Amino acid sequence: MNEDIAQMDYEAAAAELERTVQQLGKEQEDLAESVRAFERGLALARRCGRLLDEAERRLNELAPAAQRSTGP
Repeated sequence: MNEDIAQMDYEAAAAELERTVQQLGKEQEDLAESVRAFERGLALARRCGRLLDEAERRLNELAPAAQRSTGP
C-alpha cells in the first residue's frame, strides 16, 4: 500500500489526501476501514511533507546562485 505512495508526486499525494480526509469526514460503520483510511492519510501527509521539504531545500540551494547571476 505505501509503496505506491512513495512513488507519488506532490499533486497526486495531496489530491488523494484530500479525498481520504473527505472519506474520513463521512460517517462510517466499519471501524477497520476507517483505521486503514486514517493510516493511509498519515502516509500521504508524510509524503507531501517530505516532498515540500525537498523542494524547499532545492530552492534554498538555488537562491544564492540566482542572486549571484542577477547581482548588481
